[in-house]
Amino acid sequence: MVIKNELMDEKAIDRAITRIAHEIVEKNKGIENLCLLGIKTRGLPLAARLADKILSIEGEAISYKEIDVTNYRDDLNGKGIELKVDILAFELDLKDKKVVLVDDVLFTGRTVRAAMDAVMDFGRPVSIQLAVLVDRGHRELPIRADFVGKNLPTSRSEKVIVNLKEIDGKDIVLLIENE
Repeated sequence: MVIKNELMDEKAIDRAITRIAHEIVEKNKGIENLCLLGIKTRGLPLAARLADKILSIEGEAISYKEIDVTNYRDDLNGKGIELKVDILAFELDLKDKKVVLVDDVLFTGRTVRAAMDAVMDFGRPVSIQLAVLVDRGHRELPIRADFVGKNLPTSRSEKVIVNLKEIDGKDIVLLIENE
């Protein structure tokens, strides 16, 4: 693993989150019936940061929770992992909500598709939007982010690593070359 480039430092990540929070509020004409779902693992701290920024913008808190899409993934079948459909453990009623899925990196779109399937199991939201810190391209499904911190065209031999201080002790986004 060879680090090719530092894409975002702590300040750049904070600026991106601030901008995305403003864009979410603007696109949804406020925060009424809005909730954030952070895709496990790094989507949750990003959702929490977005909720804090939105609170500072609007003066009112919005709900955010983690969503675990492992059991909804289509790329784990046949890999020795027993898949079962669990009811996710959160107390949000998603019926008639504007849901914003939050994730660190958008790549093939398969994680987002799994998250949308999971959301639909909890009621029919008015809309599902997507906020990502980094969009690196290479979609395998027709999915695009509504809110993007940084667009980064990559090759398939490269990988984007997002470290967040809540999980990794430091905020940084790196581009690495797979060896």
